[in-house]
Amino acid sequence: MSQRFEAEQAAAHPTLWSPNVGTVESSQMYAFQQWLNKSGVRTAGYRELQNWSVDDLPGFWAAIWEYFAVEASAEPTSILDSETMPDATWFTGARLNYAQNLLRSARSRPNDVALIGTHESAPDTTWTWGQLEARTAALSAYLREIGVGPGDRVAAVLPHLPETVAALLATASVGAIWSVVNTDFGVAGVTDRFAQIEPKVLFTVDGYEFNGKVHERISTIPDLRSALPSVEHVILVDQLPEDVRRSADVKLPDEIARFSQVTQDATVEPRYEQVAFDHPLWILYSSGTTGKPKGIVHGHGGIVLEALKANHLHYDLNEHSRSYFAVSTTWVVWNLVVNTMMAGSSMITYDGAPTFGAADKHFEIVAEHEATFFGTGAAVLTMIERAGVNPSAHLDLSRLVGLFVTGSPLPDETWDWIYREVSSDIRVGSDSGGTDVATAFIGSNPLQSVRRGLLMGSYLGVASEAWDENGTRILGEVGEFVVTKPMPSMPLFFWGDADGTKYHEAYFDHFPGIWRHGDWVTEHSDGSFVIHGRSDSTINRGGIRMGSSDITRVVDLVSGVTGSMVIGAELDNGDYYMPLFVVPSKGNHVDDALKQAIVTAIRSEVSPRYTPDEIIEVSALPRTRTGKLMEVPIKTLLQGGDPAKVNRTSAEDANTIDWFVAFAQDFRNSKK
Repeated sequence: MSQRFEAEQAAAHPTLWSPNVGTVESSQMYAFQQWLNKSGVRTAGYRELQNWSVDDLPGFWAAIWEYFAVEASAEPTSILDSETMPDATWFTGARLNYAQNLLRSARSRPNDVALIGTHESAPDTTWTWGQLEARTAALSAYLREIGVGPGDRVAAVLPHLPETVAALLATASVGAIWSVVNTDFGVAGVTDRFAQIEPKVLFTVDGYEFNGKVHERISTIPDLRSALPSVEHVILVDQLPEDVRRSADVKLPDEIARFSQVTQDATVEPRYEQVAFDHPLWILYSSGTTGKPKGIVHGHGGIVLEALKANHLHYDLNEHSRSYFAVSTTWVVWNLVVNTMMAGSSMITYDGAPTFGAADKHFEIVAEHEATFFGTGAAVLTMIERAGVNPSAHLDLSRLVGLFVTGSPLPDETWDWIYREVSSDIRVGSDSGGTDVATAFIGSNPLQSVRRGLLMGSYLGVASEAWDENGTRILGEVGEFVVTKPMPSMPLFFWGDADGTKYHEAYFDHFPGIWRHGDWVTEHSDGSFVIHGRSDSTINRGGIRMGSSDITRVVDLVSGVTGSMVIGAELDNGDYYMPLFVVPSKGNHVDDALKQAIVTAIRSEVSPRYTPDEIIEVSALPRTRTGKLMEVPIKTLLQGGDPAKVNRTSAEDANTIDWFVAFAQDFRNSKK
């Protein structure tokens, strides 16, 4: 790479924050590195540590196991039998339990705060570590009493509550397999996910409050039972005030157990089923934008190790930390915030609307409850920024030291806004991973500086690179994001995929034996990365590739634009169609003047090559329930795909999908 290119990169990605010597040397990653040095593994700085962690995978993961003293009833007889993917086998012979390891703080400091439950109008609730373990123990005893054991599935339709955390831990305690979706899912969306795993028990809630409105859910139970005939028992989490429950005039079925009743015995002794390292822990789901969502199964051991590594070393959390993530339980980031408790951090939950009472509601929660670590999607921060809110001007955010951002690339303007209007002394980590591994591949660490628009580098133990289509590693160019060596939290399997065909097709078909994640990235010589968006939604005009987010980031800054989505579709006649869909701001329309402003911005800030074929006004953009643009299914529709295969249950608003289906049909007809 040329010196000129490196200089251009330095100018494009200025340093926004750097750790001082004290910050570095007080970090857990530095302490881990010094411990390794004493054992003969000598590295200096993050890059050397990261290089060693992938050059010696068995040595690195054995060190994580030993350093953090994983609680296990049987030690492993081998660490990694083979690095071949997807057949790598980790920690043969080990037996442990995820819940037991997460709840270690309950034994060492039972009276400290573990969970704070916040709501829109209901009073906050606080659980100590001792209370969390006691309720988990009582609930797991009840699960055993009704016949739930290792391998059984326990499903939940629950929001972000302390009770949801306890339900997960109780399920893991008995060796059963957990799966959850948020309460905004309709019966069809729940069925798409849970019917395939045939759960024995269903957790749900009697109601919830969202944006000032109470939503009663007891009346949905018969439909859920009908759609999920495998369910033998229902456990109801009480959230509605008694007067609201009475006014709803909905009778609670007699056979339903109440969470509050089955967890009230505080004398039950905790009991943690000891399971194999690769025993299934939970089932997460692919986005389901085309076809039914695939059930992605992770194991106890892999998640324990990743949680210990990520939360202690990368996020630098400990027993003095308090984490708050703005999440829905459907999103893997909910699992990640629960995992922060593996480091002894307490956790804040919130089950309300993201802007209830204020555009920066999430920062209000951070301030009120003195969170030290805040996690959210990039789109949430951009929304707050564009609302013109300056959180630090009216909130005390002095305890906040870390910000975890994921879900999509963080725009440069939002990076600057964070350091200007949130805190000038905060480590912002833009991290990229996924449901697939329930952790991050690339992101931040406490030893390096924060640079605008950059992900600092690969996580420890992750061998990530950018490749061209011929399978050659490339630097300074857009390429496919790949992982060349196994990780312990890679999926055990896809549910119902008996021979592994779907699993193999999802990650290993393109480059045999290499994990292809489906993102376009640029890898730099210093180990940092830029994420450009999904490779299967990449704009590829004239053979020159561009991430869709690189275009929409520029468009979204044009005055009069609220949001945008660009599609690049290769058509069956050999043409390439590139429409830009724009949601105008309130009171505006996509008229000729706005179109010209958009074109000018793209030509000057990106390239004239990416001027769209059409600019089309829409009232809303198609998004998944976790806020991601549904670019791929819309691209497929424009290419003649079957509208019936677009999974509307994964969409934030199915009516928006219907508009795009009609648009694609009209477009296809015009080409005949």
